[in-house]
Amino acid sequence: MILYLDASALVKHYVAEPGSTEVNEAISQAEVVSTALISRAEVAAALAKAVRTGALTQEDAMHSLQVFRDEWPDLVRVQLTEFVIARADAFAWEHSLRAYDAVHLAAASVWQDTVGERVTLATFDRHLWTAAQQVGLAAYPVDLPTTLDRWKDH
Repeated sequence: MILYLDASALVKHYVAEPGSTEVNEAISQAEVVSTALISRAEVAAALAKAVRTGALTQEDAMHSLQVFRDEWPDLVRVQLTEFVIARADAFAWEHSLRAYDAVHLAAASVWQDTVGERVTLATFDRHLWTAAQQVGLAAYPVDLPTTLDRWKDH
């Protein structure tokens, strides 16, 4: 599997929360793991928010951030070129996506075009997950709506 992680999936690799098991399983099965360059700031922002909201201690968040920074070079980082951003522009409009979701969708789509093999986009955003399938990417988890509903019930 060629795996692309948006920030919502990537952060689950560094923080134990619902979805972490699924993300770690996907990463272990992947031949290659990638994300967009913007994920570096998004993951740091998510960890900082977790501290602000009390979901993580400062110490735990700093540890997760350091592990993330140490592993960053191991990820294939899709560059945000004018071409990727133009595709994100189109995807944002066509699929009513938020800006960074459109950027992740475009980055995964362009990477799929580049490698010439199907790319799996891992996300825990229902709207992005649906859009990924509509543009020809595989979406992970396989049944995100059921997964999210199951978490809501617990």
